[in-house]
Amino acid sequence: MDNHFDVAIIGAGPIGLACGIEAQKRGLSHIIIEKGCLVNSLYNYPVNMTFFSSSERLEIGDTPFVTTLPKPKRAEALEYYRRIENKFDLNTHLFEEVLDVQKQDNSFFLRTTKHSYEAKHVIVATGFYDIPMLLNVPGEDLPKVSHYYHDPHFYAKQRVLVVGASNSSVDAALETYRKGAKVTMVIRGSEISPRVKYWVKPDIENRILFKEIDVYYNSSVRRILENEVELDTPDGTVRLPNDFVLALTGYQPNFSFLKRIGITIPEEAPRIPEHNPETMETNIEGLYLAGVVCGGLNTHLWFIENSRIHASIILEHIVTKES
Repeated sequence: MDNHFDVAIIGAGPIGLACGIEAQKRGLSHIIIEKGCLVNSLYNYPVNMTFFSSSERLEIGDTPFVTTLPKPKRAEALEYYRRIENKFDLNTHLFEEVLDVQKQDNSFFLRTTKHSYEAKHVIVATGFYDIPMLLNVPGEDLPKVSHYYHDPHFYAKQRVLVVGASNSSVDAALETYRKGAKVTMVIRGSEISPRVKYWVKPDIENRILFKEIDVYYNSSVRRILENEVELDTPDGTVRLPNDFVLALTGYQPNFSFLKRIGITIPEEAPRIPEHNPETMETNIEGLYLAGVVCGGLNTHLWFIENSRIHASIILEHIVTKES
């Protein structure tokens, strides 16, 4: 097996695949290494999720994303990106985690859970969905607490506390409510996030208005117990009967991995990894960032639709340097 490549790409999400396509287009050998399944983050999205973007804004490789709906669903996106990977016959290695990347002279040496590789250039396209932002409260490690939400049926006839006011929190609250859960939301601010999908926001606001979903604004979780939750609210401490907690308070890039491979990251928020936005090259020559990982804790800055261009920017810079 040839373990030497022009470009090694860490992450087989849409942007990682786009980078592989660009490398192939420019005649460069490549490998895409993914610790999970193909487009792993998208696979772990809620089963009924509808994208905010239209299908044409999720396209890569100049290949149409055809859907019968104005906004594609998770299942359609999984099928589209699987077909993209097949169409371009990308050199994708799945269920293989990159443990370390070290630069020696003009080459990078990658060590994974299965093999070792050498590459002239490395692109990190690892996203931000793997590490949840914790509540850091007693009881958060109880089995009834989850930082990910998948399928509403599981919560039928249960007392569910949903923490957060973002798209993921609102989707979970509405879907579990419609499957028969008794839903309460706890929101740190004074309103539902203005970034919630425009066709969903009126729905959740009306469910709250008609008291079909309970909500505590300007509040936070104080403690999670076996059969209850304890909240800090403007009116004091409130204890609620509870079966499950969905703590959907956001996610963050794997900063420890980025630092381990030598990328400079400020300790203060928003912890944006050092990179040149004109080339996407980090403080280490030949090591690039692509996709949502570029935003650090500002996970709302980059999406598939506005970071697709990173692939062409990076590969153009690589080719220009070597010409």
